[in-house]
Amino acid sequence: MVENQYKKIAKIAADAAEDKKAFDIEILDVREITIIADYFVICSGNTDKQVKAIAREVEKKLDESGFYPKQIAGKDDARWILMDYADVIVHIFHKKERNYYDLDRLWADAEKILKKEETS
Repeated sequence: MVENQYKKIAKIAADAAEDKKAFDIEILDVREITIIADYFVICSGNTDKQVKAIAREVEKKLDESGFYPKQIAGKDDARWILMDYADVIVHIFHKKERNYYDLDRLWADAEKILKKEETS
């Protein structure tokens, strides 16, 4: 897969999350600081139900575009759902877990491709 495909996956995921009213949506370009992925998409939901809905929408929209996850973890608890699309990792947090794990600070050196700070 070419580099533009990874960015496309990240943007589709971010748009899908926004469609389900996710907030504090970010796309981070982590290529220069880690080998585990090229892009992270990070977003938040207010409730377990909303977090699950965001994950379903992300998976649906990416499936429709021909991109399929290698693995999805955390769906049952819906506190932090991690969707692994190889070089793109989508993190969907319940707002309390996002504050606790603070990935935004951990990956602060990453270039922000997108940042939408709407809060619910």
